[in-house]
Formats: sequence, C-alpha cells, structure tokens
Amino acid sequence: MTVMIIRDVPQSGKLGLTVTFQGRTGLIRRTLVTPSNPKSPSQMAVRSALATIAAKYDQLSDVMQQAWISAASNYQTRPRLGQSGPLTGLQLYTKVNCALAAIGAPSVDTPPATAAIPDTNVTGLEITNAAGTVTLTLTTSAAPPDGSMLWACQWAKSGVRRVVSPRFLGMLDSPGKDGTIDITSAYVTKFGAPPVGTRIFVQVNANVNGFEGPRLTFQARVPAQG
Repeated sequence: MTVMIIRDVPQSGKLGLTVTFQGRTGLIRRTLVTPSNPKSPSQMAVRSALATIAAKYDQLSDVMQQAWISAASNYQTRPRLGQSGPLTGLQLYTKVNCALAAIGAPSVDTPPATAAIPDTNVTGLEITNAAGTVTLTLTTSAAPPDGSMLWACQWAKSGVRRVVSPRFLGMLDSPGKDGTIDITSAYVTKFGAPPVGTRIFVQVNANVNGFEGPRLTFQARVPAQG
C-alpha cells in the first residue's frame, strides 16, 4: 500500500483508486484498500438493528416524520473539512433509537426531549496483575447514571497514545463498596486477555433519552506480575 503526504486543497474521501484524509503531519493520500468484513455476530447485530430502525421510520405517519424533521434541524452533523449541516429526520430517528437499543431501552416514535447530560462519575482506569491474573477496574466518585456506556479498544503497544476503533462493551455496572467497577470480563470477552506491557484505552459516556454525551477516555498500561 502506497502512502504519501501531499500538498493540495483540503479534501477528504475517495479519489479514483486512492483515499485522502487529514493526518497529524498534513494531507495524506494512500492506495484505496477495501476493509475486511468478517461479519462477526456483533457486527451483524448492529447492522440488523440499524436496518430495522431505519425501516420503522417509513412506517411513521407524516405528522410523526415532520416532528422528527423539525427536531433534527436543531442538531448538526459532525464537521468535515470545517463544514457541517443539520441532520435529517431519518438521521435523528436512527441516531436516537440506535442509542436506545444499545442500552436495552425501548424505541420511541416521537422525538424525546433533550436532557442535560450528567457526569458519568468515572475518575480513572486501574489495571493490576496478581500472579498473572490481569484485572481492569474503573474508579468512581459516585454511581454512574443509568444507561452509562462502556467502550474500549483492542490492547495496543505501549507507545500508542490515541484511541483507535473503540467498540461498545455494554453498560456500566454499579460500583462495589470500594467505589470501583470491574470491567475485566467485558474487556476480555471482546478482546482477550491483554499482554503485559500493552496499553489499554477505555471510554465512558452517559446516554439520556437516546442522546449520548461526549466520551471520556482513560488509559493505563498492563503491569508485570505483582
């Protein structure tokens, strides 16, 4: 695969057999590569939910669809090359209901009221290694609000300092008496046991009425046996 830094007008996306994007050192162009599609159970579940929710929008009455269109005008797409625009009714409907589905909440046919996003009360990530058994816990200042979401990345080399391809692991449990939440099982089930010396990234965010708050990122390195 050919990768090069180029000088050109700001751009993003496919161009013939190449793809261009903004990197840390400038505008980068590389050979277009079709990503792998393993069709894992989790991938297929997400795709099925998205297709089902999008199809349900077509079944709404004109009055209901117009309500989503009106509500969507208050929300912007993520900026790309410094530009963004309002969401469509379908986009807001799928965004809200996919977020609700992720936490096991029922879908809604009318736009929910926008609520203040609370703090998750998560303060850090701690990793221990007792006789070869690695344990990952989140420290908290109080119980996370209902519907708080947990994300994580595949363990990475120690030099990595940025989040890459986070995956949804589930909702946060209530903390134990020591104020921590054990996320070892959720992480290992998704990615396997992390090797000593690797760096782990996790993210948490609140989810209220299908509106997700910004993700807070925590990272720590897997220590040697203690």
